[in-house]
Amino acid sequence: MSLRPTEHPGTARRTAEPLRDHTTLRLGGPATELWTATTADEVADALRSAPGPVLVLGGGSNLVVGDLGFDGTAVRLAHRGTRVDPRGDGTVHLTVEGGEDWDTVVACAVEAGLGGLECLSGIPGLVGATPVQNVGAYGVEISQVLVSVDLLDRATGDVHHVPAADLGLTYRGSVLKGTDRAVVLRATFTLTDDATSSPIRYTELARALGVRQDDRVPAQAARDAVLALRRGKGMVLDPTDHDTWSAGSFFTNPVVPHPDLPATVARIATVVGPDVPIPQYPAGEGHAKLSAAWLIERAGFAKGHLGAGGRVGLSTKHTLALTNRGSATTADLLSLAQDIRAGVDNAFGVTLHPEPVLVNCSLA
Repeated sequence: MSLRPTEHPGTARRTAEPLRDHTTLRLGGPATELWTATTADEVADALRSAPGPVLVLGGGSNLVVGDLGFDGTAVRLAHRGTRVDPRGDGTVHLTVEGGEDWDTVVACAVEAGLGGLECLSGIPGLVGATPVQNVGAYGVEISQVLVSVDLLDRATGDVHHVPAADLGLTYRGSVLKGTDRAVVLRATFTLTDDATSSPIRYTELARALGVRQDDRVPAQAARDAVLALRRGKGMVLDPTDHDTWSAGSFFTNPVVPHPDLPATVARIATVVGPDVPIPQYPAGEGHAKLSAAWLIERAGFAKGHLGAGGRVGLSTKHTLALTNRGSATTADLLSLAQDIRAGVDNAFGVTLHPEPVLVNCSLA
């Protein structure tokens, strides 16, 4: 067993690696060292033996790295493998190593006639990150299909099998988010074996498929429709399209407790007008979710809005995507994010929170 420095055989523990090459934003300074772990054992060995602080690096799709980089060792997860266990009741358990590319897993599941993941097509990143963020899109969240994870405790090196119910999965969050206590080595999902999608609950997707909400369709048809919708919003990675040089949605949709909702809605109405419908969605017991994109646009930040001399900007296709237009720095991106957050707060009294993980940088 050995850990190999990415693209620099024989120079481990000596090479500074630019992390911009490993993030979808294409931003960020160097790590002191970059190791690649190709098995679960190598992941454990890296976390135990790497010098200095350790940054666990997945697909880099939900990561904003400061311009000074990371003063420590970045360990890139590249352990792969899948296993399908039929359950005899029309479902299977699909167990996937955390270093697998997420969309490749979705594509293979659909091709194999398995349903349940198709609405999560086109999302960049690795499998191990999906439970941490409780990734969701088009009416489906990981929490709806996740059975369990195997967690590597970074302090002890022990591996624990943890049911999904113990992960505290919430809207774009879990007990794992914002901590460095554990790494998801692998995850197990419950899927159907009838090549049919989950019930289509997202209005935009149902319209694209020409079906009613809660109908089921062939999983491949749902995947194709989701990918088309995401491409139309610049949310499918394309190295030639700066609209996709982003970390996906930069801000989460704000969640408001029901007791605070009337005052929040009233303040918004004073800005947009009393006859303008304000999008609201259920967000668990006692809470409602507002649309961050809707608030951003009505605070004066339209699609294509540019900042930092045009080096960064909102995607021309998706208001929530803050993009690197090709020559940006992380400081440029954060400056734009600060302007947008302040604009929404000043206009509506609603504070937006970043969705990506910020490394050696902040919105303060």
